[in-house]
Amino acid sequence: MYTTTNTRNRFNRAQNYVTNEVLEASPEKLIMKIYDFAIAKCKGKDIIKTNAALNELIYALNYDTKEVEEISLGLLKLYKYCQEEMRKRNYDIVLKILMELRETWTVALKKIGKL
Repeated sequence: MYTTTNTRNRFNRAQNYVTNEVLEASPEKLIMKIYDFAIAKCKGKDIIKTNAALNELIYALNYDTKEVEEISLGLLKLYKYCQEEMRKRNYDIVLKILMELRETWTVALKKIGKL
């Protein structure tokens, strides 16, 4: 009984930590978390969760200005391509694209001091 209670307490603390981390994260850090999730699920060959993460990345695209719209449209095409490749079970292609995009975001966000 002690082990079950102890395990449950550790799980609750971990769950609270993750919840607080997400609620307090900047939009930039949330995007990175979505990439991390998508990469992990792609490595695990979980089509449904990888596509769900790709959908979140699509929903996060911004079309406010002409310059941003151009970048967002390019990302949209990549995300849609990744979804199609996941349906074909081409995990390696999707993983490569997601990892390269994550690295590009990391470099860009560090450059502007957002990460």
